[in-house]
Amino acid sequence: METRRPPVGIENFPELRKQGFYYVDKTGLIKELLDSWSKVNLFTRPRRFGKSLNMSMLRAFFEIGTDKSLFDGLSIAGETALCEAYMGQYPVISISLKQVKGLDYASAERQMWTTIRMEADRLAFLMSSDKLDDQDKDILSQLRSCEGELQSALLVLSRLLYKHYDKKVIILIDEYDVPLQKAEANGYYREMTELISQVFGYGMKTNDSLLFSVVTGCLRVAKESIFTGFNNPKVHTIVDEQYDEWFGFTDAEVREMLDYYGLGEYYELTKEWYDGYRFGSVHVYCPWDVINWCEQLRHSSDRRPQNFWANTSGNDMILRFVEMADETTREELEELSEGKSIDKDIRMELTYAEMDRNIDNLWSILFTTGYLTYRERNEDGSYQLAIPNREISSLFERQIKDWFYTRVEGGLEPLFRAFDEQRTADIENCLNACLADSISFMDGGNTDEMKETFYHGLLLGLLRGRRGWRVKSNREAGDGRADIILIDRRRQIGYLIEVKYAGSFAALTDKAEEGLRQIADRKYDEYFDDSEVEEVYRYGIAFHRKRCRVAALEVRQSIL
Repeated sequence: METRRPPVGIENFPELRKQGFYYVDKTGLIKELLDSWSKVNLFTRPRRFGKSLNMSMLRAFFEIGTDKSLFDGLSIAGETALCEAYMGQYPVISISLKQVKGLDYASAERQMWTTIRMEADRLAFLMSSDKLDDQDKDILSQLRSCEGELQSALLVLSRLLYKHYDKKVIILIDEYDVPLQKAEANGYYREMTELISQVFGYGMKTNDSLLFSVVTGCLRVAKESIFTGFNNPKVHTIVDEQYDEWFGFTDAEVREMLDYYGLGEYYELTKEWYDGYRFGSVHVYCPWDVINWCEQLRHSSDRRPQNFWANTSGNDMILRFVEMADETTREELEELSEGKSIDKDIRMELTYAEMDRNIDNLWSILFTTGYLTYRERNEDGSYQLAIPNREISSLFERQIKDWFYTRVEGGLEPLFRAFDEQRTADIENCLNACLADSISFMDGGNTDEMKETFYHGLLLGLLRGRRGWRVKSNREAGDGRADIILIDRRRQIGYLIEVKYAGSFAALTDKAEEGLRQIADRKYDEYFDDSEVEEVYRYGIAFHRKRCRVAALEVRQSIL
């Protein structure tokens, strides 16, 4: 039997089933939806957690003329009575708003028209319907030409389908909040809010042809008036137990997938990097991560986990967050980096316009969009927030380092001059000031080695800010590997820096001197060619939390 391929980037359910891709069975969502649907059903989940594939699955199940064999062998096929009553029995309108993201309102409106036109083209068979009159067909023709009233497009399409089939319509809208997010970022938020409100209002509020609708997005933005006036829209967020297992992969599903590909030995590493999310009462992995990780393991010799989820967007949310961080926030981030949780009141209803009005709103955004998860809900209604896994932990560290370097850029010249002149006290003062001003992921990691690696990376980033310095890291030199090597070719000076982590403030001096001794004992200055540098400066630098200690040779020592 041919091995099914991991469905990297496949969001079309019929394609996935017909083309031999591996499928984690989420058809139980159909039964749960039919057991308790409301007129409007909104599912909010972070990006890359299977929303679009589930919407494609719903369309494939309900739409008249569907290929019923797509569901052979899946759990929903065992619900015989339900399948007879609903499978292939209803007209469906299905649109995704993920491409409506113009730089201005005019371009976004055109993109919305394109989305509607594509769905109208898909329903072009209505042009030959003997149930529709010439006026009906003229209206459909206008929509296919991006003409007429955009606001009433969903209402019009559903009425035409109802007239043709004499059956009420199911409307599926994927990624409904992408246009709002882009509009807020580009300055046309009010206009886009009004447009979405009108389109949704006509399509799902004043529509007698509607059976029910399913809408997905990252945020619940009911306060936008987009859903105002609906008859009790049912909202299912990441903290609700209902539907909690249908978005994201459960631990059992991940084990089964790894075993299917003969990758069971990577289970613990997979769990460390990509597990950790909690939806309702279920702990889940990010599907995008697991699928891409399996594909990497199958076809690459590189066994190092990657930041798959983090690399699918600009992560501008976390950058906006750190720009607002105060000292309290920095301390809370430090706790998160150590694997602890922090208690926060979470607003599940937010507008995009409100999100960075205060830091509390951004905690809520980080939670609902997948940068944080929750461990428990407290008696007072607050949530115990935590970083879900190693992938997101590394994202936080990388982004915050970038922010930190931006904050100190331009203020590093005193540090560079202090290195040039071997003024150890001034080097310490400059580095301590930088450490105190950082968001302080300085104690990140569970071992001394991991902490030392962090400080090494931090110092390396700072030193790379000087023009004219050639900076190298972990290069073979003498009888070992030097942590940091700098070469100032203009002044013909070489710098050797050994970084140490001290377990306490009292141990800083000893550790700095240990670094200096290591440079001499392992003959690191043999790295330099006589013709390249005339002098070598040696530094041992030890770190503990937000403090450092620097040891250096008192006399510049020529190697000629």
